[in-house]
Amino acid sequence: MAQRAAIVTGASTGIGRAIAGMLAEEGYALTVASRRPENLAPAAKELRAMGAEVVEVPADMRSEDDIKAVVSAHRERYGRLDVLVNNAGMGFGLPVGEIPTKQLDMVLDVNIRSIVIFYRECVEMLRAAGAEHQSALVVNTASITGKRGQAWLSVYSATKFAVVGFTEAMNRELAGEGIRSCALCPAFVNTAMTDFVKDTVDAEAMIQPQDISEAVRYLLKLSPGCLIPEIIFERPGEVL
Repeated sequence: MAQRAAIVTGASTGIGRAIAGMLAEEGYALTVASRRPENLAPAAKELRAMGAEVVEVPADMRSEDDIKAVVSAHRERYGRLDVLVNNAGMGFGLPVGEIPTKQLDMVLDVNIRSIVIFYRECVEMLRAAGAEHQSALVVNTASITGKRGQAWLSVYSATKFAVVGFTEAMNRELAGEGIRSCALCPAFVNTAMTDFVKDTVDAEAMIQPQDISEAVRYLLKLSPGCLIPEIIFERPGEVL
């Protein structure tokens, strides 16, 4: 059995890939999940080259069965869960009068429904880790738009407000059992999701995925008596 194990969703690129790499450096056995197998396989290969034990599970976060398959594969391989990273997400930008129901449902399912299901399916393992060392950790990727609503990104913003609120609720419910939750709230991060603004904001001037992963590394080092419920990441001189 691994001494420490983690699940990371949206792990093939961007923030999820950076966090998975940091966890590999910290000696965690990993279950990594994302929707596209063709992107997940190379990421898993890179993590194994770093010396990590890795289970890769292609999964659509809109599917409850797929989420259960990720957790089941992790439980079968490692038997424990110390860190859960709910990073998978999606969004679109449209004025409210043009929002298609199909896209609305997809964003709600991926950005908030999947997080609730992951907590539900993982809480038994998280409680066991909390009882063992009082430092089980759940990281939920939110957004600066989850702190300040943004025009044209209304649905995305609403789901990220929900992530922040759900994270707060989980701390009230589970922190006493050694399970701490933190919502990450970054402004523009240099990932594929921000390609739409890179003609006006230079990629090198954005927050980098490694900035996020280093913040998560810090969370891993906290004593059991310290809880950080959210972290806001902003670009110098620009507050959204």
